[in-house]
Amino acid sequence: MPNIHSAVKRMRVSEKARQRNKAAKSKISTLRRQLFEVCAAKDVDKSRKVFSDYCSILDKAAIKGIIKKNTAIRRKRRASAKIAALAQPKA
Repeated sequence: MPNIHSAVKRMRVSEKARQRNKAAKSKISTLRRQLFEVCAAKDVDKSRKVFSDYCSILDKAAIKGIIKKNTAIRRKRRASAKIAALAQPKA
C-alpha cells in the first residue's frame, strides 16, 4: 500500500479504469461470440443486427482507447467477411 496521497489516489483511479476496460472487453467478446453463433446458424437477418452492435461497441472501445484503432478495423473487416460469405449463395 502506497504511503503518498497521490499514489493512493492513482491506485484508485487505475482500478476504476481497469474495471471499465475489463467490462468493455467482456462486452466485445460476448458480442463476437453471439455473432459467430448466429453465423453458424446461417441466420442472415439476425447476423446483420448483431454485426451492427458488434461494430458499434468496437468503435466506442477504439475511441476510448480500450483497444487500438487498427484492431477494431481488423475485427470489423473479418466479421464483415463472415457475413458476406453467409449472404452469398453457395455455387
